[in-house]
Amino acid sequence: MQRSQEVKDFIREHQALFWYSPEDKCETVSDELLVETILNYGTMAAVLQLFKVMGIKNVAKIFRAAIGRSERSAGNYYEVIREYFTLFFNRYAY
Repeated sequence: MQRSQEVKDFIREHQALFWYSPEDKCETVSDELLVETILNYGTMAAVLQLFKVMGIKNVAKIFRAAIGRSERSAGNYYEVIREYFTLFFNRYAY
């Protein structure tokens, strides 16, 4: 997976959220896992920064694909996070 340097820097900056991944492998997390982790556990500043480096429409696309795939995938998001970002992306990332 080819990533921009900006996304790699973003992942390194929020490396603590990827505690389960070895430090040298952190940049290899999938876009789906990156979006899921930041939306579930990141601060609002991290979420806004994610929108900036990946694009809000791209983040919305990844989020919608994950929650639409299966109940299990949708369950990876906290219910309140899933509901909030469903409404948020419907409004701002149409």
